[in-house]
Amino acid sequence: MKKRVAIIGAGITGLTTAWYLKKSGVDVTVFDRNAHCGGVIRTTRHDGFVYENGPNSGTLSSPEAVELIEDMADLCELEIADESSKFRWILKDGRWTALPAGLIGGIRTPLFTWGDKFRLLGEPWRKAGTNPEESLADLVRRRMGHSFLRYAIDPFVLGVYAGDPEKLLTRYAFPKLYNLEQRYGSFIGGSIRKMREPKTDREKRATKQIFSIRGGLSNLLDAMAAKIGREHICLNTNELAVMPAANGYTVSGVNVPPQTFTHAVSTVGGYAIRALLPFLAASAVADIERMKYAGVVQASVGFRQWEGVGLQAFGGLIPSVERRDILGALFMSSQFSGRAPERGALLSVFIGGIRHPELAALNDVQIQALLESEFRALFGLKRWMPDLLVLNRYTHAIPQYGAESGARLRSIAAVESAYPALYLAGHIRDGIGISDRIKQGRATAEKIINSGVAVSVNSAL
Repeated sequence: MKKRVAIIGAGITGLTTAWYLKKSGVDVTVFDRNAHCGGVIRTTRHDGFVYENGPNSGTLSSPEAVELIEDMADLCELEIADESSKFRWILKDGRWTALPAGLIGGIRTPLFTWGDKFRLLGEPWRKAGTNPEESLADLVRRRMGHSFLRYAIDPFVLGVYAGDPEKLLTRYAFPKLYNLEQRYGSFIGGSIRKMREPKTDREKRATKQIFSIRGGLSNLLDAMAAKIGREHICLNTNELAVMPAANGYTVSGVNVPPQTFTHAVSTVGGYAIRALLPFLAASAVADIERMKYAGVVQASVGFRQWEGVGLQAFGGLIPSVERRDILGALFMSSQFSGRAPERGALLSVFIGGIRHPELAALNDVQIQALLESEFRALFGLKRWMPDLLVLNRYTHAIPQYGAESGARLRSIAAVESAYPALYLAGHIRDGIGISDRIKQGRATAEKIINSGVAVSVNSAL
């Protein structure tokens, strides 16, 4: 039998999987409930502003991300963030301070206590942790001190996960950091040793630079859809269900007559897994469904004439101890070209998160009042007259890799073992960043390419 693959979800993971299957000559069909490709990645162009309605940028943290963008180079162009984006602002006592990048800056910065600065000198000689379920907060306190947790790690976690370092487990949420301690015994010593290790030319391509696509991230997803072929992508497909069949899986739904495929790939979130795979017992997916999500309001705020403080930085992050009503803001017009009129500014502001769901639940009028107050206090804005103000609300904005992660991953493995040629992908595993999604999508495609064809699917969980 010739392989025929169904992919549920036309976001970055699903389209990456589809592209590498198509590139290898495998027949593929992508299904999505939305009217557009890209999932939460969606760029809007309006009246001189170019803003993202979901993720704002990515990091070139894997060669797979670089290679995918190169595959699309005839249809879209990689854009690396401006040099000013190397600076990250942290709010302390109501004032912005640049997060230090080196030893001298670390000594001079007012962000950390002198006790923790001296404590950091002993970090390379501290013993590695022995608890694989240790939270990120416990790890940082143990190795670096409380002020580093408060004014470096906490705001970073708010910026990435809109989460709580007390509840995120390092092993799952930041596996590179966890492995650095476990392998080398130290963050500082391990980082130095890792930098000195020889890298292949391919590994060197993961530059860790912040990137977007010229004109917005949607241009990358549109390029992928064009190369896959629009005829292989079915949109507006509501109430999809995947069921085992004699020689694979049947996909059906509203406006989707039953179709049989040899392989099926799910990229849906934990909250949607049971509806998509109704043949699985409730106990088989319970740990996947328990995945927690941070609800977030994302506000795109644009000014044709910016009259506040200079925004020559990646953005400003706000430690929870500062007790502000926003998690932080990204300065998009400082990072990438053409995002706002020449003398203007475009900021992407985040409200809510895992610790303050009540703020994400405010109505639009309340959110606008909150933004006005925060912009006046934090960005020196005397007049609140934005030329662009768009609010996007996401109930399942960012998955949280917490204490339930181990059970979730074991459940995923059990389902895939019991049902050959069924793959559970997406943000329920393997990281949440754009590079993580691309890397996983390509790996999923390679597994299918190198697999056989299931002649019977009759296991049960």
